[in-house]
Amino acid sequence: MAHTKAGGSTKNLRESHSKRLGVKKHDGQSIQAGEIVIRQRGTKFMPGKGIKRGSDDTLYAVIPGVVRFLSKSKINYDGNKRKVKVVEVRSA
Repeated sequence: MAHTKAGGSTKNLRESHSKRLGVKKHDGQSIQAGEIVIRQRGTKFMPGKGIKRGSDDTLYAVIPGVVRFLSKSKINYDGNKRKVKVVEVRSA
């Protein structure tokens, strides 16, 4: 009898927790200094005036005001242009 009893070892029962990424304050909303605007991985949105980028690419406000989302043209190192999404805070 070359049968083995069920060992109870599985590899597919682990799941990571959601990271709660995304936009936290939308265009036109008022914001205080230090509040998080966007949680992101990588730089999908670039920081503009009144916004700083944290070590995990989180964008947060450094001045109080109103959040604005803009689209700007950026020139890459190789000379090509590309559209980037920029977030800024305008003082109210």
